Amino acid sequence: MQQPLAYRMRPTNIDNVLGQQHLVGPGKIIRRMVDAKRLASMILYGPPGTGKTSIASAIAGSTKYAFRILNAATDSKKDLEIVVEEAKMSGTVILLLDEVHRLNKVKQDFLLPHLENGRIILIGATTENPYISISPAIRSRVQIFEVKPLIQEDMILGLERAIKDETNGLGKLSIEIPQDVLTHFASVTNGDIRSALNALELAILSTAANDEGKIVITKEIAEECLQRKRLTHDKDGDAHYDVISALQKSIRGSDVNAALYYLAILMEAGELIIACRRLLIIAYEDIGLGNPAATERTVAAVQAAEKVGLPEAAIPLAYAVSELALSPKSNTTYRAFNDAMQDVRSGKGGPVPDHIKDGHYLGAKKLNRSVGYQYPHSYPGHWVKQQYLPDNLKNREYFQAEPTGKYEAALNQFYQNIRQQS
Repeated sequence: MQQPLAYRMRPTNIDNVLGQQHLVGPGKIIRRMVDAKRLASMILYGPPGTGKTSIASAIAGSTKYAFRILNAATDSKKDLEIVVEEAKMSGTVILLLDEVHRLNKVKQDFLLPHLENGRIILIGATTENPYISISPAIRSRVQIFEVKPLIQEDMILGLERAIKDETNGLGKLSIEIPQDVLTHFASVTNGDIRSALNALELAILSTAANDEGKIVITKEIAEECLQRKRLTHDKDGDAHYDVISALQKSIRGSDVNAALYYLAILMEAGELIIACRRLLIIAYEDIGLGNPAATERTVAAVQAAEKVGLPEAAIPLAYAVSELALSPKSNTTYRAFNDAMQDVRSGKGGPVPDHIKDGHYLGAKKLNRSVGYQYPHSYPGHWVKQQYLPDNLKNREYFQAEPTGKYEAALNQFYQNIRQQS
């Protein structure tokens, strides 16, 4: 059985890796490790189809080491034991462990000593943030590198290679594909080269040759195989960012119809992750204290969308977009934090006042730490007047509310009451 095109086109040399120049470019970290033949275990994380497996394959192809692929979720401890036994015989094995964030404790405990002695060079691949999803025991023994979505130029290069390659690609076929159609394959798959190659292969293998013996791929064929339309974009390709910007500004401007329209564009383009991230930012930046419950429900909607995936993910996201657009708006906390950050970055800060420094250690009182601190819960209303900001900022006010909803109005009233007593 012939493997899919995306599998066949995996690079066998680091020079053939698409994109990721921040890792494999001249003088960059993975390139240096390969050139020096001093490999270290690592975790590669990033969106699907961005080249994590390709980098691992290229590293193995650029070295003398054996290369094995396992899945942390589906392969057993016995499978790991087989790889380790091979490493004991051959010296070192590069192990690509897909979905490494799903490695259970039993498999992890078995693997750890072999990472420490260098017998196994682990290349873990994951779409999850390793600083959150990977156990500290694994993280402390590996380097962590982010793999980024491919830019359009790299996507086109990968597609062109596949069309011309007579050994692993489609080079033995007579193919005619206009540049704008090739660009279409590259642009709507959002940096996912695997999806683009799979769609290209489907288009070519499912299209009959014409009278001249050529397989002609049109934009209509491409769209059918991709099952998504390309976003209308200008010559600079900024539509991707323009739509995201338009979504946020429509919600901020309380135009629910426009907001739903721009969400629909993102969903049609398969931009689930981007839409989820942006809605979380909008909820906290633009709605905030105006309707905290809407923010909480947005978080729940994003979690639901991520679990169900496309196309149904659009349903909870449309719910969140509608509520955010029609909610009272407040950027009070956004402005307040920015003002505080500006003071920090401009060097206007100062030392923490002694009376609120940590006093939970022997000798703290001798250093005047926490001496004179007044415990607010011991006073009426759970508040007592005392200084918290550094001396040179003690009268600084970052929180300046402009309430549009009952919740923020209540918080602001409490704040004003405290100010009057201060």
